[in-house]
Amino acid sequence: MKTSIFILLTVGLSFFLCSFSESQSKTYLLTVKVEKLQNSKGVVQFALYNKDGSIPDEDYKNYYRLEKAKIVNGKSEITFKNLPKGKYAVNILHDENNNSKIDKGLLLPKEGIGFSNYQTIGLRNRPNFSKASFELNADKTVEVKVIYM
Repeated sequence: MKTSIFILLTVGLSFFLCSFSESQSKTYLLTVKVEKLQNSKGVVQFALYNKDGSIPDEDYKNYYRLEKAKIVNGKSEITFKNLPKGKYAVNILHDENNNSKIDKGLLLPKEGIGFSNYQTIGLRNRPNFSKASFELNADKTVEVKVIYM
């Protein structure tokens, strides 16, 4: 009798722990695509953010994850894996000289940049996490427009 109770408790506890850990460890894929790059020089740098106030991030110090990808036929894409459910924003840089930073002229970037949910960037439309962010609660693909100034 004691053995049967022990076995039932062990099996029940195992099912409980497995179901709990499965729901806590659910992760998603986020694919980010960029098209219409003006040339195939360098790479595209993809910065992923998950905190309010983290962008703009000109020096790339506040990102959650950072990846680089090659450019093929004016396009580039990357897939961020194992992301927990949450709010995210993406910043891309067409890093033509592959130096991992935004090269500028007097004030404006010389290289292409872009943010999720942004079609234009300007003094009246400065990037921020609130506007650039989106919910991730399933595998998702996001297209980011590259902007050359």
